[in-house]
Amino acid sequence: SHAPSVKSLGITSQIAGSRADVLIADDVEVPNNSDTHLKREKLSEQIKEFDAVLKPGGRIIYLGTPQSEQSIYNLLPDRGYQVRIWTARYPDPERQAKYGARLAPMLVRELDRDPDLVGRPTDPERFTAEDLDERELSYGRSGFSLQFMLDTSLSDEDKYPLKLSDLIVMGLNPGKGPAEVVWSSAPDLTYEQLPMVGLPGDRYYRPMFISKDWVDWEGSVMFVDPSGRGKDETSWSVVKMLHGILFATKINAKRGDGYSDETLLTILRDAKEQKVNLILVEPNFGDGMFAQLLRAKSQVHYPVTIEDAAWSKVQKEARIIDTLEPIMNQHRLVVCSSVVEWDYSSTTSYGQEDMKNMRLFYQMTRITRQRGALAHDDRLDALAGAVAYWNEFLARNTDKAVADRKQELLDAELASFMETVLGRSDDLPRWF
Repeated sequence: SHAPSVKSLGITSQIAGSRADVLIADDVEVPNNSDTHLKREKLSEQIKEFDAVLKPGGRIIYLGTPQSEQSIYNLLPDRGYQVRIWTARYPDPERQAKYGARLAPMLVRELDRDPDLVGRPTDPERFTAEDLDERELSYGRSGFSLQFMLDTSLSDEDKYPLKLSDLIVMGLNPGKGPAEVVWSSAPDLTYEQLPMVGLPGDRYYRPMFISKDWVDWEGSVMFVDPSGRGKDETSWSVVKMLHGILFATKINAKRGDGYSDETLLTILRDAKEQKVNLILVEPNFGDGMFAQLLRAKSQVHYPVTIEDAAWSKVQKEARIIDTLEPIMNQHRLVVCSSVVEWDYSSTTSYGQEDMKNMRLFYQMTRITRQRGALAHDDRLDALAGAVAYWNEFLARNTDKAVADRKQELLDAELASFMETVLGRSDDLPRWF
């Protein structure tokens, strides 16, 4: 062979032109080349070059540590590779279930023979129990889990701040909402019927308590995130407010020509159906042109106030997280179950990658503060825009709002009683 017997190259160097019987990819995924979607996509394309280098009957071996839930190593089984995971400690049964068939058979056999090995070092000559304890303290729980236990699930829970389990999911009415809703993560409240696109271990929950009193919404706002032609979607969300709680009752999106008559009319039709009081439009598209087109259509189809949104100019990912995380952590965001079902089914006609990337709840659970963390964020941006509008109203205490409402009803009942018993006040004698 004209090629050298051993050759070492970087993943970004000139690989084409080389030939190999055995190709070993050693830690080709590192934090710097895999911390965003675009970087992971680029790396995924670069490793495809290995197939062109390999001689017939050759072998490709990957050695490495995954850096995130969307690691390229997780894609290898789909490309015909067998995956083996060797952990620094023997995993407990719960972790074993996460690894599945990928856990090294050697470790599985040893655990079957002696279940008491759980938690002990798998290679005590390299890492003693004391050494691993020190490293866990140094790395932190998530860092140790990723680097030494090769478990991406815990890392992702810490890395991705928005979790579906913080939402309250229930059926909602466009005209009225429950006076009080209480969140709980009790196992029996898990909403198993809904399609799940969150990270491993995440789930939807139904409310623990729903007030019997359903009253008119205090307000209803629609936020529209326009797009031009291309793969992006024009997305809009409707968020209503009642007693300091936000309710997402409608999400919709159109792909293609974002300013077509069909898109504009669909937006106004949804606004009418949801009895929206105000439509806010992302102002970054065409210097307000989209809002002007929508106003012209609304005069005929559904007269409603339309304004350009006062969206913050900070980095988009940070803006979305800073808007949604506090609301979700306090369990003040309720989502209609029909929104979850629509979001999942709406992308079934898209390509394999876009099918998941376009979904609202996939975007919600994969966003990080890294710039460009998502391939698409249209639906999530629309939801965050509507939630941001209500932030100033949410400073008041939820319990106080409910108490105020009860006091209003009591006052009205007393006034009705006085009128029935004593007659109208203008009919009473002056001395009374």
